[in-house]
Amino acid sequence: MDLLDWYRGRLSSRRLAVLVRHMPRDSALAQGLHGNTAEWTTTDHLLAAVVDYLAEANWMFATVNRDEDAEPLEPPAPVPRPGAAAEDEASAASVPDSLPALEELSRFFS
Repeated sequence: MDLLDWYRGRLSSRRLAVLVRHMPRDSALAQGLHGNTAEWTTTDHLLAAVVDYLAEANWMFATVNRDEDAEPLEPPAPVPRPGAAAEDEASAASVPDSLPALEELSRFFS
């Protein structure tokens, strides 16, 4: 598909908007808009939460069953998630939530 088809009138604005909205997660557009968070699905986030809870439960079990004179155990570190850094939040805040208007698109392709 050629984006010039929109300019030539062979591709409607609605179809172009639908194509842009439903780009795959690994597309350059999704990576540019959302950074590393685009790579993680809901399932990935849930699995990371399960790993964190399991590590915490194991840490609690080991802490409760350790010798009283032993040094305290370090709590487990959570699985790093994408987008947790402040710079990712700042870049996500600058991304517009809506698609560009028809006039903006026509100026871009002119």
